[in-house]
Amino acid sequence: MPDRSAFPTTTVRESFLVISGHDFRSKRKANVHFIAGELAKRAPTRFFSIGFSALSLITADPRASLWARANRIERHDNVDCYLWRSLLHPINLRQSWLGLPERAGFGLYRQFLPKVLRQWIREASVVGLESGLPLIAFDLVKRLNPRAKVVYLCSDSLDTIGCSAYLKNALERASTKFDVIRIPSPLLAPEFPPGSRLRVISQGMNAMPARNQRTSPFTSGTNVISIGSMLFDRSFFEIAAPAFPELTFHIIGGGKNASGLSGPNIRLYGEVPFEETLAFIEYADVGVAPYGGTKVSPYLVDTSMKLLQYEAYGLPALCPIAVAGDRHGRFGYLPGDAMSIQRAVQAALSLGRFSSRPPLSWSEVTDRILSS
Repeated sequence: MPDRSAFPTTTVRESFLVISGHDFRSKRKANVHFIAGELAKRAPTRFFSIGFSALSLITADPRASLWARANRIERHDNVDCYLWRSLLHPINLRQSWLGLPERAGFGLYRQFLPKVLRQWIREASVVGLESGLPLIAFDLVKRLNPRAKVVYLCSDSLDTIGCSAYLKNALERASTKFDVIRIPSPLLAPEFPPGSRLRVISQGMNAMPARNQRTSPFTSGTNVISIGSMLFDRSFFEIAAPAFPELTFHIIGGGKNASGLSGPNIRLYGEVPFEETLAFIEYADVGVAPYGGTKVSPYLVDTSMKLLQYEAYGLPALCPIAVAGDRHGRFGYLPGDAMSIQRAVQAALSLGRFSSRPPLSWSEVTDRILSS
């Protein structure tokens, strides 16, 4: 375990701005939500959500429920929130021959960043940009507020989250100009050119409430849970559910890739508030991180929030071999391979609950970012 005393709590009063592809008010929580929540305990904090339009309704954006609350400032848990809803927003067109219109779309969108964001940039002493579309604001931050500390809150490789060549080029140009780049896994370091101010700071987790403090969401039987939609691979359930009819598979917030999954032992849920998902983790028998596709990156061994949550509760976890690493309690399988999936499920069931060491708290993670 690292020496946590080497990272003192920040005491200087500042003002913070986080620019993200998430919204702070969303039910689904990513690492940027917890970091912003911790920032708000230290100083005035604002959270600007970018990349939201009518296109978001087609892609099952988890912010869709906030549609009517967009384009106005709303205070939530001591954070000033603004979800910018534009007519359209730029996306990855995925074809090299469409590079020119793609660049034009991103460039035009950047020109119309709203007045409220410009004001918040001018008033911030620290600005955090999350991976992805927020990168288009980097030049604006440097121009409007050159004295601000600019932090790249890297949560994923841009390839993994399907970003366009435009955003990859934007990151390459900006990398050495960030005051600090926080990466949650050393395996992300090759993403950045020499001279980038990298700081490896692991994912955090607030203390999990004691077990047996909430009601089980399960009525009976042996239960397997999956939480979240990132790189969701439906084939895992199409293979595992028929192979294990005695198990019940609960899929929480699986997104569009989970749509239509059915079977006598499959249960689909929509977005569930984070606190409610803890009951599923507490009482389940096995957890699944069903990552799939060609973008399953090894750094997920360190950064997967669902795997960290499972581990914190001592819940055996199933995941692709590429992200199992050497972590106790994780059982790897080859996506799409029925035999390896069956072996992994059986091994996880045989292990049962186990003891695990606590991760850093989000308070410690935030202090390390601010002190970098």
